[in-house]
Amino acid sequence: MNVGIDKISFYSPAYYIDMTELADIRKVDPAKFHVGIGQDQMALAPKTQDIVTFAANAAQNILGADDLAEIDTIIVATESGIDESKASAVILHRLLGIQPFARAFEIKEACYGATAGLQFAKEHVALHPDKKVLVIASDIAKYGLKSGGEPTQGAGAVAMLVSADPKILTFEDDNVMLTQDIYDFWRPVGYAFPLVDGPLSNETYIQSFQKIWEENKKQNHSSFSDYAALTFHIPYTKMGKKALKSVLKNGTEDEQNRLLSRYEESIVYSKKIGNMYTGSLYLGLISLLENSTALQENDRIGLFSYGSGSVAEFFSMKLVKDYQKYLKKDLHEKQLAQRTKLSIGQYEEMFSETLDTSEDKKFYDKTPYSISEIKGTIRHYNE
Repeated sequence: MNVGIDKISFYSPAYYIDMTELADIRKVDPAKFHVGIGQDQMALAPKTQDIVTFAANAAQNILGADDLAEIDTIIVATESGIDESKASAVILHRLLGIQPFARAFEIKEACYGATAGLQFAKEHVALHPDKKVLVIASDIAKYGLKSGGEPTQGAGAVAMLVSADPKILTFEDDNVMLTQDIYDFWRPVGYAFPLVDGPLSNETYIQSFQKIWEENKKQNHSSFSDYAALTFHIPYTKMGKKALKSVLKNGTEDEQNRLLSRYEESIVYSKKIGNMYTGSLYLGLISLLENSTALQENDRIGLFSYGSGSVAEFFSMKLVKDYQKYLKKDLHEKQLAQRTKLSIGQYEEMFSETLDTSEDKKFYDKTPYSISEIKGTIRHYNE
């Protein structure tokens, strides 16, 4: 029996800025943003939209009545939680209309959390093939105006439905994990923005991939020739490419060309959205599947997941016959095309607005699942 991703989609808020305009205002060469970090646009979230808003919109793209009846677990991976105790997955369980006899919980380990959720889902469905698991990665990446991390911000969610006999991808049994206690990126309780050691973060990311790639070769006897594509966690689109090229120099010219071409296809959406934290790897996976014409049935795709602090994991999946029929490319392209571009002044104003949950207040954002009201510190959402 095969277990894997049966359905997958993403959602990103309907506002963005152009990175050339941000560079001009910040008096930075635009090439630093477009070429140096590889970003063209950045998604922005108003205060009335949070990880629940993004997660619900991403999930509603893929869930039918049968799914709602068969899902018995919903997992949200996030580092942008809205409550120190109650899991956002519990709220989503109600908003999405999932049958009542299900479990719901959150996972946190920086940008790695969604991978942990997928592995839980894989094992659960293997034991209960008549059930499905909904895994959602939802985050808002914020570093502060004029900060070093400002051009690597973003927002959005990726929803994945894991089932037996999936229509898109099946899991291979080849996971390799790596944990290291390193403070390259962290956010103490009470801090609005994360603390980042930029050089250490970049170095740890690349070294983690190098270590895990070597261990993968040792444990699974794998080589570049075994993969049609390699996908990466994408905090900014140049990061994964640096890691890939650090090991790809040992490959043949054909392997280098193939894997670098697939990498470029995997960053099409990220260049327009920016950093999704827990969802970044899986946004890249969607981009690869929807923008590559070179992939075919039974192709093996390697996935490198990384969460600062740090935990890394490498695993692979294989494409199912006719997987293209079950993708949401038209929906995703339409969503990105219909966004509203903000001026840098509008962006700075939106960025500076914060949600005060201590004050009862109504809001009038018409976006599905956006916050409609704060009452007694509780967030109420449009349904």
